[in-house]
Amino acid sequence: MMYWLTASGASSARLYWESFGGARSMDAITVPSGCSMFPKEIFKASKRWVESRFTDLRYYNVLDKGGHFAAFERPDVFVDELRKAFATMR
Repeated sequence: MMYWLTASGASSARLYWESFGGARSMDAITVPSGCSMFPKEIFKASKRWVESRFTDLRYYNVLDKGGHFAAFERPDVFVDELRKAFATMR
């Protein structure tokens, strides 16, 4: 219903199309970036891999709990991670 009312079905599926549809670009991402790695995430990226892709990595942290839906599972930790990451980009 949420996708129907907001007409966002196609845009919500874009992530899956780009991730699994063969349209991936492995070009370096040069904007300031941050990464919080939760242990039960679907794809766990090592700091070495993240640094090779995100060339201006300002923040990287590995957490002890949480997963793919970290914003729902641990909202206080998620917000804290966002604040820490963006504090490095002022």
